[in-house]
Amino acid sequence: QVQLVESGGGLVQAGGSLRLSCAASGGTYSTFSSDAMGWFRQAPGKEREFVAAISRTGADIVYADSVKGRFTISRDNPKNTVYLQMNSLKPEDTAVYYCAARPSPMTTMQERLYRYWGQGTQVTVSS
Repeated sequence: QVQLVESGGGLVQAGGSLRLSCAASGGTYSTFSSDAMGWFRQAPGKEREFVAAISRTGADIVYADSVKGRFTISRDNPKNTVYLQMNSLKPEDTAVYYCAARPSPMTTMQERLYRYWGQGTQVTVSS
């Protein structure tokens, strides 16, 4: 059973920073270093949307326009962990943030191409 566990969410004032982590584990999950990873978010009353994605080596990274220049995705393959550094947070960044794993080395913004999902971590940005 593959598990993705997010952590690092919380309450922060506008302009502040948070760093999310997503740790992958599971007896059959031995392909983390081969999989592209992504972050998505879902705000109350809205559909889940793409935030960022990183290829298996980290050489290819994609961001949603709304977070470019403020968020940074990275990964540590030996630790089976992907990170999302979020700076200059805005109230509109408030959402549940999910990490996801795609059984392919290449990045994508398409939610349907990710196979494994975490339970999510709440990020709340106050004005």
